[in-house]
Amino acid sequence: TVPVPPERAFACFTTGMGSWWPPEYTWAQRTLEGIAVEAREGGRCYERGPHGFSCDWGRVVTCEPPRRIVFTWQISPQRVPQPDPAQASLVEVRFEGDGAASTRVELAHRHFARHGEGAEGYEAAMSSPQGWPLLLERFAAAC
Repeated sequence: TVPVPPERAFACFTTGMGSWWPPEYTWAQRTLEGIAVEAREGGRCYERGPHGFSCDWGRVVTCEPPRRIVFTWQISPQRVPQPDPAQASLVEVRFEGDGAASTRVELAHRHFARHGEGAEGYEAAMSSPQGWPLLLERFAAAC
């Protein structure tokens, strides 16, 4: 639960991702200039680095601001971009108002088997304290 209304939580998670996503979890690392999810169906999930570097790592498949967003996770178990969406898992994030000025955020990362070899270890890594739990803690602090 974050102490902001759903509209602000949704914006922080998508276009404000650069305020909370750890640069060490990107390809650009310390040179990261931006990372975001374009909050529209078909929108890109991407990062930007120096000298025009850009890397897409997913696509928005469902966007219902400020309640829900679903995007492909096109990063392979080897931590490289996976251009084939058929080999991508899905991340669904829901934002439910919880009182006058707070939002309950629920994240589900599903369909790891689509990644193929290494999928089980990948799912375990994303569920570990250094995966989504860490990312969501940083998100909550940024809100």
